[in-house]
Amino acid sequence: MAQQRISAGNRVFDFFNYFLLGLLAVITVLPFIHVVGSSFATSAEVASTKFLLFPTEFSLKAYEYIFSTDTIFRALGVSVIVTVGGTLWSMFFSTLTAYGLSRRDLVGRRVINFLIVFTLLFNGGMIPTFLVVQQTGLLDTLWALVIPVTINAFNMIILRSFFLNLPQGLEESAKIDGANDFSILFRIVIPISLPAIATISLFYAVTYWNTYMHAILYLADADKWPVQVLLRQIVVLASGMNYDAEAYSDVPPPEVTVKMATIVVATVPVLLVYPFLQKYFAKGALLGSVKG
Repeated sequence: MAQQRISAGNRVFDFFNYFLLGLLAVITVLPFIHVVGSSFATSAEVASTKFLLFPTEFSLKAYEYIFSTDTIFRALGVSVIVTVGGTLWSMFFSTLTAYGLSRRDLVGRRVINFLIVFTLLFNGGMIPTFLVVQQTGLLDTLWALVIPVTINAFNMIILRSFFLNLPQGLEESAKIDGANDFSILFRIVIPISLPAIATISLFYAVTYWNTYMHAILYLADADKWPVQVLLRQIVVLASGMNYDAEAYSDVPPPEVTVKMATIVVATVPVLLVYPFLQKYFAKGALLGSVKG
């Protein structure tokens, strides 16, 4: 009887667990479906439907407007270069810093850790950072989008925590065999730390892909704008179109569907990367923060 009651309780728990998780999943996915559906709808249908999921009249006018010039492809290329190059750049320095600070015999380790954590609370500010970028000759170059944000303190702390939890016996055995610190890092530590490295790489990649403010501040040449800045310009141009508000009171201006299409164009590339890193993402996030 006790086993039957436990079994029934488990079934009830599983039912509510799946129900709540499914409900949360639907709540999370529905807004994105609304955005995608609205981007393929006409302006009139968007105006007449409060929450549009699947358009009855299929339209590509919003995407035709966005891709009407080759500039969008150049901006996508810039974003890909900044994202891939910036992620590799940041991961190289973040991994070196995290591994060094995970060594318990490092002199001044506590002071360096404190200074890094301090940057999570306080920073130089927009104007001092701009002056540094200007004086170092990075202004109006793609390096201005990468070097100022080379190491994210939060990401580095996760990596350091992961390295701290690795068995010390691995390093000791490698040292007995004559391996130096760089050999231990690149031949032993990094191969067994792929979950954490993949997770932090994804964090950096999303940050670089969404680069907007730094591009606005540091890039004057429109040919070097990443896709986020260009999409914002597209939305501004669409919003600035003149129309008769009284004559078209029931039909919103074209920027409604253009905004939806802009969100899709900016989001889909990142979503395509997630499935390939999903298993590393979940495992790496936990291993980097949970001890044991």
